[in-house]
Amino acid sequence: MAFGAGAATTDAQHVSVEFVHPVIVGKRALPAVALANDVPSALGLSFRDAGLSIARQLGVMGRPEDIALGMVHAPGEPGTDAVGNALKEAAITGMLPVAIGGSSAVPDAGEHTFSVGTADPFIVQEVHETLYHVLWELVHVFFEHKGLLEDRIERKSHDTGGASFLYPFLSESESGLDGVLAEVGRSILQKAADVIEMRSDSCDPEAFVQTAELVAERISEGGKVLAFGNGGSATDAQDLVTDLVAPPDGMAPVPAISLTNDAAVITAVGNDVGFENVFARQVIAYGAPGDVAVAISTSGGSRNVLAAVEEARRRGLLTVCFAGYGGGRLAELCDRAHTIDADYIPRIQEAQASQYHTIRSLL
Repeated sequence: MAFGAGAATTDAQHVSVEFVHPVIVGKRALPAVALANDVPSALGLSFRDAGLSIARQLGVMGRPEDIALGMVHAPGEPGTDAVGNALKEAAITGMLPVAIGGSSAVPDAGEHTFSVGTADPFIVQEVHETLYHVLWELVHVFFEHKGLLEDRIERKSHDTGGASFLYPFLSESESGLDGVLAEVGRSILQKAADVIEMRSDSCDPEAFVQTAELVAERISEGGKVLAFGNGGSATDAQDLVTDLVAPPDGMAPVPAISLTNDAAVITAVGNDVGFENVFARQVIAYGAPGDVAVAISTSGGSRNVLAAVEEARRRGLLTVCFAGYGGGRLAELCDRAHTIDADYIPRIQEAQASQYHTIRSLL
């Protein structure tokens, strides 16, 4: 059961999709729910009592065997009390409470409280993304390495399957679990180092300034941003839109729409004319020549994202993309392309967050 305040709500959605639809082919689908996805229930409860809205939703949905993951980005962010109260409710009902936040905005979840040492909400979110990606990876590793779990029958060896490239040392003997756990710890630190290097390699200050300038020109003339992507990239598109519409203190709001939000529109278009048209159809409905289309893709080749960019170009929108795998076809189509030359999806998404947060700050 994942939940958050403000932009951290999009991280709850990201957690859900990672567990239900893992990026590693062959991994099991695990039950994870972002409470904010039930928009009518979440809004209805918040109108009754904002401070207890998530706690009440959790009280209805949660069971003692569940995990409550609460997230907050900025100190004093509206909704922080609601996240804290939900974590207290989780502890009372026997759930496992887990909290992650910034240096001065972490609701207490006991021993499972993780703090990111900065008050900058954008940096907090970027580190959060690495944290819950690694958490997801570790869950699968522990499932496959039975000796790391209590009350499991030990075996001499095991198969880590599709997760072997994440933690290759786990294909060895199950004896000496302290040593295995130490290797897991070192691997986690290496993943953090990897994404730091990836962020640095994909940082192009001059290109960021040029993109921000072009977007600002469109916005100043009455334009808006249309953002879209699939899976984890859908939650990143929503994160960008939240940062634009309901930004941290000190930033002016910018009109923006996430094309990933309307389940009725997406399922109608997907059912009637094909999933590859779910974003293009909305570009037709909402897009105008003065607008900006922002496409987020880890592969750079998602058909529905490419179709939406092609439609945006025909209609005179400025097209901007954040794409992994070196950019792919998406980078070729867009007016402004910010690419990452890597092929592991979680690290790409973490580095992309740094890219669009930088451009958001420059606006």
